Parts: sequence; structure tokens; C-alpha cells
Amino acid sequence: MDKLLLLSCCAPCSVGVITDLANKGQDFAVMFFNPNIQPESEYRRRLEENKRICTELNVPFIEGDYVPELWQQATKGLENEPERGKRCDKCFYLRLKAGAEYARAHGFTRISSVFGISRFKDFDQVCRAGKKVEAEIGIPYDTTNWRKNGGLEFAEKLGKEKNLYRQKYCGCKPKK
Repeated sequence: MDKLLLLSCCAPCSVGVITDLANKGQDFAVMFFNPNIQPESEYRRRLEENKRICTELNVPFIEGDYVPELWQQATKGLENEPERGKRCDKCFYLRLKAGAEYARAHGFTRISSVFGISRFKDFDQVCRAGKKVEAEIGIPYDTTNWRKNGGLEFAEKLGKEKNLYRQKYCGCKPKK
């Protein structure tokens, strides 16, 4: 029996995928584990938008612990890395590993994420982190490119229709 755990970074990126999977009758849940999002008020705002989408679509929602110290420790020394740089490697790995560990402990057969749907992210970088986690934890990482075949445009359309909060940065503490 196939059961997917979908890791979500924010509602605007995930709304299209969640809607599509729900409409297809996929057995799945959404996990929100994002210790990279700072400050906490921003984290809470994105969390609530994700919950809202899942509630509307009757999709199980899992809230991971908010522990920004984990992210800070994992990315220490990489604070000045550019978007798509080494800090993103560490960040994706941290979050996907937590998802895979949760999946293994709770009967999910595979994981995926919407981390690569944004034009600002490197899809291949996300998949490399997912495959590394797969090799370590043993839970397959689904490399579906949700951005393709109109996926990003569908998400943007739904985001506007649902008046989703759209953040101005990915989550890492913005540079001053």
C-alpha cells in the first residue's frame, strides 16, 4: 500500500500539489518541518496557511517541532552562502532527513517535497538531498518535479484564488 509523506515549505508552493494529490485520491499527509523559517512569527504564519489548505482539502497535517537551533547548527559557517549554495544543501538534507525518519516510524512508504517547486530553488539540489536521505534512512524519495506540466502555474492560480499569504523570502533569516 502506497502512502506518501509530502514535506511542505509554504502554502503557495504546496497548494497545487496538495490539491492535485487529494483530487487523485492519493493516500498522503503533509508535514511542515521548517526550522529554517525565521523569525518565529513568520514561521507561525506559514504554518497556519499550510494547516488551512490541508483542513479545506481534508488532508492529514503533521506539524514538526520548531527548533531553529537545529538549522543554525546545521548551517553554521554558511551564513553568507548565496541562494542555491551550500547552506541550501544542508537545509534540504536536515528537513528531508527529519521527514524520512518520521515516515519510517509512521508507516509511510515514500516521501517527497515541494521544496523545488519555486523558481528560486534548484530542483536538482533538492533531489540530491532527497536521494542522500533515501540511501541513509531507506525511505524512497519521490523526485517528481511538481513545477513541470503547469504545476507552478496551477499553484500560483490557486494561491491567488485562496488569497494565500505569500512571503517575500524562502525562510532563512533575511540579511540586513
